[in-house]
Amino acid sequence: MSKKDHFIDLLVHDLAGPISIISTSTNSLLVKEQKYGPLTSRQRQTLERILRNTNKAQALLAEMVEIYRSEEGLFHCSNFLITDALNDAILDAVDVLNPTLSAKLAFIKKDDSFYRTLRENGISVECTGKYCQDPFYSDQKKVQQVLRNLISNALKYRKERVTISITGDSDLIIHVRDDGPGIPEEEIKNIFIRFGTLKGKAKEETKMPGFGFGMSCVKILIDVMGGEINVESKEGGGTCFIVRVPSLHLFSEKEALQ
Repeated sequence: MSKKDHFIDLLVHDLAGPISIISTSTNSLLVKEQKYGPLTSRQRQTLERILRNTNKAQALLAEMVEIYRSEEGLFHCSNFLITDALNDAILDAVDVLNPTLSAKLAFIKKDDSFYRTLRENGISVECTGKYCQDPFYSDQKKVQQVLRNLISNALKYRKERVTISITGDSDLIIHVRDDGPGIPEEEIKNIFIRFGTLKGKAKEETKMPGFGFGMSCVKILIDVMGGEINVESKEGGGTCFIVRVPSLHLFSEKEALQ
């Protein structure tokens, strides 16, 4: 086993377990007051902070493992509804940045009331085209991770609103737009550098510090899926990420014909 394989094995087995126990135990203390006793406001805030950062650690761990799988050319493709992947990605992103909203969304069916609650909290979702009803063939984990990182990034930098748009009849087209401080032209080239972070106004106005890992993860995943990602942004005018993800079913058909 290579050093890299040993490292991934460490991540999956030796870190994922303890982190999961911390998350489960903390969540139990928050939701089972009748069993464990009432919490003071300060205790609740502390537990929510622990849970929020544990969720961040779990998300980062999942990203690192998925990048490894991608770099090794490992795919688990299937037909899935893009709306299911999108809804789960939204919940994952909100869970880290806004646990209170996440708890509210967890008890709402994924119907009009779910999207209405999102709109009330500044998150608009638009879905048109073939894949809003028909299954999309790809690696669901990779697509969902791309969505989660794009949405998380937009929520981090927004002033008030985030708009998520899903379109496409052949390839899947994703737009994620925020109304944040925007990105200076000279900084755009640094977005996809692993562990790179923004400087200046964009960095000052973000609501949470980042690992500088999420967008490089998106770029890696999009590249291995044969897609592309573009950025539209100007300082003071918000940012929009445009992603194209081809159906891997098309690649399978081409390979079969060759």
